[in-house]
Amino acid sequence: MLRPGPADRAGLDADGLRRLVRDVRAATRGPRPWCAGAVVLAGRGPVIAVEEAAGWAVRYAAAAEDTGRGGAGEGSAEAAGVGAGAESVGAGVELPPECRVPMTTATPFDLASLTKLFTTVAAVQQVERGALDLDRPVARYAPECTAAARHGLTVRHLLTHTSGLRPELPLYELPDVPARLRALRTEAPSGEIGAYVYSDLNMLLLQQVLERITGRRLDRLIRDGITRPLGMTATGFGPCPDAAATEDQRRPWAKADRGMLRGEVHDENAWALGGVAGHAGLFSTARDLAVLCRTLLCGGTYGTARILGPRHVDLMLAPPGLGFAVDKPWFMGELAGGGAAGHTGFTGTSLVLDPATDTFLILLANTVHPRRRPLDNGPRVRAATTLARAVVAGPCGGRS
Repeated sequence: MLRPGPADRAGLDADGLRRLVRDVRAATRGPRPWCAGAVVLAGRGPVIAVEEAAGWAVRYAAAAEDTGRGGAGEGSAEAAGVGAGAESVGAGVELPPECRVPMTTATPFDLASLTKLFTTVAAVQQVERGALDLDRPVARYAPECTAAARHGLTVRHLLTHTSGLRPELPLYELPDVPARLRALRTEAPSGEIGAYVYSDLNMLLLQQVLERITGRRLDRLIRDGITRPLGMTATGFGPCPDAAATEDQRRPWAKADRGMLRGEVHDENAWALGGVAGHAGLFSTARDLAVLCRTLLCGGTYGTARILGPRHVDLMLAPPGLGFAVDKPWFMGELAGGGAAGHTGFTGTSLVLDPATDTFLILLANTVHPRRRPLDNGPRVRAATTLARAVVAGPCGGRS
């Protein structure tokens, strides 16, 4: 079982871990920080050697309309309706210090695409039970997915992002859930089947398959098969009122006009589908995600709980990965290269586990608070590289 401990017990260099924390704290500072706040958790074996929070879970009242002029005009405090104490700074209208919410290590985050990892585990559980075959057509399990049937898409195509489906479909523009599901089920591949193109639609279709073959909603599948047995009590689909804030969703930068979001799913398609979706919608904490990492590094078991057998964990994490990205330096830094697996989320979340060194790194940040900006993976890469360089040769502090 996971337990906090010093760097040497984890087989990690203490100076390197201090550098890791220092860099994450720096990413939350200044008028235009990488993120308003962050939680970083890192460890090796059963030892959590770093668990630190920095910055703010809620820093801004609204996004500034004109970020090029520091939020003048319509993005002023008066226009945002937040009272006289708010100040327009950088990309947003800052709350007065006494109204901000500090980040803590227990703060839940909107996981965004880290949700895909849970959907993947739920699918591989069905593979292990013999209810799902990776190379059978999607239509065998969910015949209502008519476009998948016409084009011969398999479950493996969905889990490896080789279905040819485009990255996203604007389901949120359709009038109701039935219309959105019809659009999803009838969406034909627009690219070459077999070629890698990352698409949220893959996990939405996989959700259709899982719910059809089990007769249970995805939220229940994840709760009963993953979070409950592992004791991940802080993980679940929203709403999650105490979560770190994400975006002041307004057009033109967002795809819907929803205002400042906190505890409601950020992803517009997940929102349009009721908050439970195969590609996004889960909220969790760094400590809960560490349990998932440790479980996978231990071949699918954690303490007395077992969610998968070692062979099926290997099936999921072996290159090119099922649902998990494997050896991607663009966010894994120098942890990549030995079979490291993980994922990122649009809201600023990321997770990496490295079987070669038995290490894990979770960096949760609200980078879209108060509004989305061009992607910058620099802090993720630095954190992963710093952890990789902190690994001391030799065994870590034992196994659970």
